[in-house]
Amino acid sequence: MAVPKKRTSISKKRIRKNIWKKKAYWTALKAFSLSKSLSTRSSKSFFYTPNK
Repeated sequence: MAVPKKRTSISKKRIRKNIWKKKAYWTALKAFSLSKSLSTRSSKSFFYTPNK
């Protein structure tokens, strides 16, 4: 039989939200760093042909 769950506390909810935000922040930082290295042509993880 279905039983209603206990309410999650505000502090626990805030902690989980901050963890999620931190993951998003680091992912965005990596993406920005990669785009910066690609634009300056100093990337070591991507191969591209130079335009002639």
